[in-house]
Amino acid sequence: MNTWSTEIAYAIGLITTDGNLSKDKRHITLTSTDIDQLQTFCRCLNLKNRICLSPPGSYSKNRCYKVQFSNVRFYNWLLTIGLMANKTFNLLSLTIPDKYFPDFLRGHLDGDGSVIYYVDRHNKYKGKTYTYNRLYITFRSCSLSHIKWLQESINRILDIKGSLSGWRNKKKKNRKTLWTLRFCKKDSLVLLNYIYYKTDLPCLLRKKNIADNFLKLSNMHETNYAHRGTRIHSG
Repeated sequence: MNTWSTEIAYAIGLITTDGNLSKDKRHITLTSTDIDQLQTFCRCLNLKNRICLSPPGSYSKNRCYKVQFSNVRFYNWLLTIGLMANKTFNLLSLTIPDKYFPDFLRGHLDGDGSVIYYVDRHNKYKGKTYTYNRLYITFRSCSLSHIKWLQESINRILDIKGSLSGWRNKKKKNRKTLWTLRFCKKDSLVLLNYIYYKTDLPCLLRKKNIADNFLKLSNMHETNYAHRGTRIHSG
């Protein structure tokens, strides 16, 4: 587990977003509403551990699952690249080799990002309706330092910057800011081709299917899309 590979980098992307390093310095847990994501995670790390239901309300209002395993050497290696216990608000930059950054980024997207695609037919001018394909890719983090590092890394490698914004639930006084890094259509296409650079990569299929559908449709004329106003959102 302590050697970089496509599978390890993807798994680290998932741990960075949906994972937890226990304070006992040996256990690592990944929680997700997608059981197939946990199955892919286990395959990436050659784990045989059981996937079980997570306690209600501890992670999501929806049914969610978790897998936990113990590996001191892997735990300590994760510390050397910048991960930590109680990382949610404290995470900083990570040491990810550029060669494996697309795999890490794909895991980050699958863990706590979104691929949003919809057909916008609401733009009207002088009685004419203009159709646009909207595509957005977003990455999220509760750590401003981490999301800034992610933005800087993507900009350095792909020369696309995206837009950074914060959101806080005003109804909850102690709620901290959730930071979002968002890329619009042109830059999202660059990202999709970057992270899905070949077939049969470890990934969350429901998000990849949205990406694949858009990439196929992007070569067609805008006015040929069916299902007016259709919106697909995978978060």
